[in-house]
Amino acid sequence: MRKYLFLFSLLLAVSPLQAQTEVAPFRPGTTVDGVCYFLPKTVFRVAFVSDKTVTKPGEFAAYADRFLRQPLAPRTETVEWRLKTFSLHPFGVPDSTKAYSIRLKSKTSAPLVTLSDEGLLLGVNTEAADEPLPDLPPRVPAPVLPDARRYLTHDILSATSTAKMAQLTADEIYDLKDARKTLIRGEADNTPKDGAQLKLMLDNLDEQITALEGMFVGQVYTSQEVASFTYEPPAEIGPEGVRTLLCRYSHRLGVVDKDDLSGQPIWIELKPIGNLPERIDDPDTARKRAKMPQGLYVNVPARIKVTVSTSDQVLMDADVPVCQAGTTELLSDDLFNKHLTTKVFLHPHTGNVREIRER
Repeated sequence: MRKYLFLFSLLLAVSPLQAQTEVAPFRPGTTVDGVCYFLPKTVFRVAFVSDKTVTKPGEFAAYADRFLRQPLAPRTETVEWRLKTFSLHPFGVPDSTKAYSIRLKSKTSAPLVTLSDEGLLLGVNTEAADEPLPDLPPRVPAPVLPDARRYLTHDILSATSTAKMAQLTADEIYDLKDARKTLIRGEADNTPKDGAQLKLMLDNLDEQITALEGMFVGQVYTSQEVASFTYEPPAEIGPEGVRTLLCRYSHRLGVVDKDDLSGQPIWIELKPIGNLPERIDDPDTARKRAKMPQGLYVNVPARIKVTVSTSDQVLMDADVPVCQAGTTELLSDDLFNKHLTTKVFLHPHTGNVREIRER
């Protein structure tokens, strides 16, 4: 959602004789007549999409080898996570060190200022739209498997021991498999001539066989799980780059905290592309900046190569603009004073100029 602020003077003067609108660093409690806005800093939304497979042992697991010749039937419940996809999306959040106030002048015009819900400047003299992050993939629950007990016969349920129940259930499985073969061969007395009806009967037999076999070999439940969190790049990224531990991934627990040693480490490396703009923060520079003409503060982000990897696999390798590694510059106030219909569009995620349009 976006907010539109009307009737606020910004950077425009009706004539050269009138006072220009001032844009200055925001100081809490000192801005009486003005609009406050932020420039963004870059953060990453990190998302892992995984398949979670839960294997539950069957009620007759101890008799699987004896009656069904299944020696590898699981005896205990296991959980296994497998990473399917990884994604990293940069977006902007307000940078508290880049808050500015637009002071209003009584003799200036009143253009349109567009702010995001978080107070990020999106556009001047235009209705600029925010850019939401793409939706995360949905969580997909495991399919509901048929209840095997609904297929147990009266004789099975009346058995006086678990071993006898297992034996009768195995006999029922073999009977169902024989009935299936008879149907396929067309030897059954009730074999339907309609292909759709035959398929329906075979599917019903398959469901019963699978459900009853699950009482011996266990059942497998697979769901799609999504884990996401935000990561903020460091404020300083030197020429050699920065490599830090992003999180860990466990095949038993999925995404875990980077301090949890049960998971395999996942690293994120940020390395500048080309030379980063030089930062000069000294008194002389501050005095020179104070003498510069007033204007609109915008970001000039730096391009950063972002690599996310494990010890044996690269999950992502892309070029991403990062505000913290760039600079903050001024658009001259003359740009607006001479062209009263000038429109400025900013990238909501980076705060740099996307388009300057004159009508």
